[in-house]
Amino acid sequence: MNKPTIGFIGTGVMGKSMARNLMQAGYPLQLFTRTKEKAAELIEDGARWYEDIPSLAAASDIIITIVGYPKDVEEVYFGEAGILHNAGPGSTVIDMTTSSPDLAKTIANKAKEKDIHAFDAPVSGGDVGARNGKLTIMVGGGQESFDEIKPVFESMGENIVLQGEAGAGQHTKMSNQIAIASGMMGVTEAILYAEKAGLDPKTVLKSIEFGAAGSWSLSNLGPRMIDGNFDPGFYVKHFIKDMQIAIESAEKLDIPVPGLKLAKQLYDQLAEAGGENNGTQALYKYYELIKAEA
Repeated sequence: MNKPTIGFIGTGVMGKSMARNLMQAGYPLQLFTRTKEKAAELIEDGARWYEDIPSLAAASDIIITIVGYPKDVEEVYFGEAGILHNAGPGSTVIDMTTSSPDLAKTIANKAKEKDIHAFDAPVSGGDVGARNGKLTIMVGGGQESFDEIKPVFESMGENIVLQGEAGAGQHTKMSNQIAIASGMMGVTEAILYAEKAGLDPKTVLKSIEFGAAGSWSLSNLGPRMIDGNFDPGFYVKHFIKDMQIAIESAEKLDIPVPGLKLAKQLYDQLAEAGGENNGTQALYKYYELIKAEA
């Protein structure tokens, strides 16, 4: 049986690897990017590029998006030039952007009116997980449609869980980001403490990453902090966006999140100091600024 044709919008740090993994799994891939140059590598590998969203949506069985901000999601999904106006009945749309749970529900409701299946499916795992096809994918949508679409998710990730109906994937991602936010402060402070105590922080990591303190951030971003590698696996500016969505969602649920708010405050200050396009491990640089000013 021929595999469905996938239209993909969003070839950034993670999206490019995700699209490549879909191609390697045998899915015919079609792309839309604002500038063709961003898609050059994938086009060379066999992807087809479209000049606009309407033509891409009309020619695709499944449309996947992973863009920057909720406003970008709204732009690509709504209006006469958007995905929902141009995708065919029976097609599937999957937004893998970390976005608002309320927006995910709106997309699902409008999609249902047009007989289009919709999923919100944000991911976790950073550039490494995207490149290796080992992302965690948190899905909101219908069970029957999920069973049909699951092989597509399996081409990009290995921990794939249907959390509930529309919006459930985004709510799960908010839980993920809340856990990471406070954790990043802990990782940074642990490394700085080890250095100040005269220890080799890489040797310290060999002990603590396999104990109760172990986490993905400690094992994957701790070494980057130590090496002074602040290249983005996940941008500071996008993490700030995620934390703001999480804070707003928590307020609607009447949940106190002081750790999340403190982490966002620190990342806001890091961004103001010029670090918005660094990876999230650049929080280490902010702590260094604090030390210098003390």
